[in-house]
Amino acid sequence: MASTWILLALVIAALALTHAFQESALRRLGNMLNETIDEIVVAASRTPPGERVEQIQDARTLRLLSGKYWQILEVQPDGRLTPLARSTSLWNYDLNLPADLPQRLERVLGDVITFNTDGPKDEPKKPEPLRVAASMKTIPRHDRPIIFLAALDRSEVDADTRQFATLTWIALLVMGAGLVSAVFIQVRFGLRPLFDLRNEIAAVRKGRAARIVHDYPLEIQPLAEQVNRLLDHNQEVVDRQRTHVGNLAHALKTPISVMLAEAGTQEGALPELVRRQTKVMQGQVDHHLRRARAAARAAHGLGEKTPVPEVLDELAVMIEQVFRAKDVEIDWRAPDELAFLGERQDLQEILGNLIENAAKFSRRRVRVSAGASGLGQMVVVVEDDGPGLPADQRDEVIKRGSRLDESAPGSGLGLSIVDDLTRAYGGRLTLSDSDMGGLKAVLELPAAET
Repeated sequence: MASTWILLALVIAALALTHAFQESALRRLGNMLNETIDEIVVAASRTPPGERVEQIQDARTLRLLSGKYWQILEVQPDGRLTPLARSTSLWNYDLNLPADLPQRLERVLGDVITFNTDGPKDEPKKPEPLRVAASMKTIPRHDRPIIFLAALDRSEVDADTRQFATLTWIALLVMGAGLVSAVFIQVRFGLRPLFDLRNEIAAVRKGRAARIVHDYPLEIQPLAEQVNRLLDHNQEVVDRQRTHVGNLAHALKTPISVMLAEAGTQEGALPELVRRQTKVMQGQVDHHLRRARAAARAAHGLGEKTPVPEVLDELAVMIEQVFRAKDVEIDWRAPDELAFLGERQDLQEILGNLIENAAKFSRRRVRVSAGASGLGQMVVVVEDDGPGLPADQRDEVIKRGSRLDESAPGSGLGLSIVDDLTRAYGGRLTLSDSDMGGLKAVLELPAAET
């Protein structure tokens, strides 16, 4: 963007300089023409009516078609222009004049106007360019207005202008290239510390580093220190909240264990209710402990890589053994290089709960496919050939502790744990229909760079 503005400024400067040079050259040419007009006005004023105006003492106007000419015209009542005299250099030609010249001169009577026209030289392919000065005056012993014309070949002025423009463009292009190069060098090397700082911050965000460790110039070192302080503050807040949750969960485990022990020795509806609700409470406590540990690992361990194929292979073998009575077959596929950006234990718990849930409700087949989706993400799809789940109930099963099938074993926390762990890693869990007939769970999780 900066280079574009530099080039635009240089183009404007080149045009302005060329225009100024041309105007200056034409001004000098006009001064010479004004002097010629003054000489022929004096000569015409001294000549009695009816006599021929004497030639002025200018060598160029005395040489045929020399490029310098003058002519005197008389304005007739009907507007026609009658030649009274011309320079020897003009021979028997007349200067090419605009049709409205008398009217223009009449409006500025006594002043000089200038314009461009072609000369008398017979060169059709390259006409002689002339700069003409004209003035209408009244002189003694002449009743009608007289037009005085002086012309000069402007070829040299045009050539000088073109040469100046060429040199100016070359000089400014060289200057522009130098400025653009200087900007590039400044951005590429002068701002390199900022690029390095950006890369370090990106590494912290992706979990490859815990804080900024490199030294930077004095101008940006305070920024690096403030980023580190912000990271430390955020980590302190996370640690404090995680500690509170852990302390609360541990504080509840002992009373819950006592209640289970006491209720376990009693018979009746009330002890059964206490045992059932206490187990739910115990499941909730375990769930929050796992979630606190997952949040800690997500904050500290994003730099760890866990191979997805290894975890899927282990889980498939284990869950097939658990559901051996149903003869469940788990078909999984994942690229060899695919890796989860997080701890192995968390990936095992996420995928284990999903695959176990699919196997539990499947008829015989469970299909698992995993792959990278770009932008540092991977997608894991778990499907089964079971009865599926109505769309209006899918949000409900993800809620903490919700079970739509009370006859199935388990605490009902499986999908809730999956959802919580996935969110802790900045991912997402969605449920939909599978083309196998059952439920399809789609996981989005951070992927490690290969």
